[in-house]
Amino acid sequence: MISGLTAAEQQCHNLNDLKAGKYQGYKRLQLVEGLSEFPEEILSLSDTLEVLDLSNNLLSELPDSFVQLKNLKVLFLSFNQFKVFPDVLGKCLNLDMVGFKSNQIESISETALPKNLRWLILTDNRLTQLPHSFGQLSQLKKLALAGNKLSSIPESFTQCKQLELVRLSANELTSVPAGLFKLPKLAWLALSGNPLVGEHKAHSGIAQYEQQDIVLNEQIGQGASGVIYKGKLHNAETDIAIKVFKGGKTSDGYPEDELSACLTAGQHENLIKTFAHISEQDFLALLMDLIPKGYENLGLPPSYETCTRDTFVEGTQFSIETISNITKQLADVLTHLHNQQVSHGDFYAHNTMINEQGHVMFGDFGAATQLHNISEIQQQQFERIEVRAFGNLLDDLLTQSQLNESENSTLAKLISLRDACLNDNITLRPNFADIKVLLAR
Repeated sequence: MISGLTAAEQQCHNLNDLKAGKYQGYKRLQLVEGLSEFPEEILSLSDTLEVLDLSNNLLSELPDSFVQLKNLKVLFLSFNQFKVFPDVLGKCLNLDMVGFKSNQIESISETALPKNLRWLILTDNRLTQLPHSFGQLSQLKKLALAGNKLSSIPESFTQCKQLELVRLSANELTSVPAGLFKLPKLAWLALSGNPLVGEHKAHSGIAQYEQQDIVLNEQIGQGASGVIYKGKLHNAETDIAIKVFKGGKTSDGYPEDELSACLTAGQHENLIKTFAHISEQDFLALLMDLIPKGYENLGLPPSYETCTRDTFVEGTQFSIETISNITKQLADVLTHLHNQQVSHGDFYAHNTMINEQGHVMFGDFGAATQLHNISEIQQQQFERIEVRAFGNLLDDLLTQSQLNESENSTLAKLISLRDACLNDNITLRPNFADIKVLLAR
């Protein structure tokens, strides 16, 4: 989270030790003790505390004295009982990351949002509207609003020029400001599960099974939306992967939307192959080929410091030839997806797998948006937004590049492509078909 934390600071702490003064000088504090009131003893750490995690308690308000935590940068209050976003946070000038996932928040006042926010998580609450002061969040990069009851977005939203990732799935939006699609830095946008994007496509040509047709064996993976098992179809010998979705809303939206987008995406040599589904009232699952052994994640998820950008294992280096090979495959699969009218919405190195031969596998449609019911102009804008995500990934790979002088010409072309994809004017960015042609040269 914050660099420079000791091993003790990274552990969960307890209230008795806090009251005994054992955490003096700590930068991070985490308490999970069924708290219904804010422990005032936390204020004794005001000179050093940078990260405060009070998630998984019973809190519903913060005292005005909270503003004394003048060095606080990160605040997590997820899985509590807040109904109102605390006004006092608007006075906490150093706060740049705030998480209120899975509370009951219904309203945010015009003065409650900290002005220097970079990262705001309000997933799974009860918000019906946002304050017009949203436009004052000039540093905001990452915004998670999936699973609320928003029917509109204020026009001021389009003044957040640094926004890069926006999750608006599973709301009640019938429209969004036109300026949202033109935000210069926006690279990851999710809008599924809103009236705006309409109904799912029919998938009549794809095999459908029932829960009784499968056998689940050991768990082999887990994500925000579900658990992946190794399993089999009854009376079959071949092992398959079965993703069983969790109920209700996830951090990205509705499981039904992910399942539908994955099926709509169809088949491609760089997509994890999905060949069937189970769509029962209380059981949703995707049946997929197992990923062959030897594939590893291309990157790691963003950190607190990088916010929206992937990280890499220390010492990771890619040759220019490898980068060129990866980008060609990814451009091809993204061209395919947008031809199928699917925007992935979470195009990252950490969602990309690669083997020693340089073959890429791509999946995870949790943040995907199906585009078949929106206008052609908006479909094109969605694609140009995803092109920026492609440019970010290319930039990340180039940052980790290992240069051979004989590859200078290829490097120059990749840099030129990256810059074109990152153009702040989305109308000047290439589409994926253009990118395929450029890379083929």
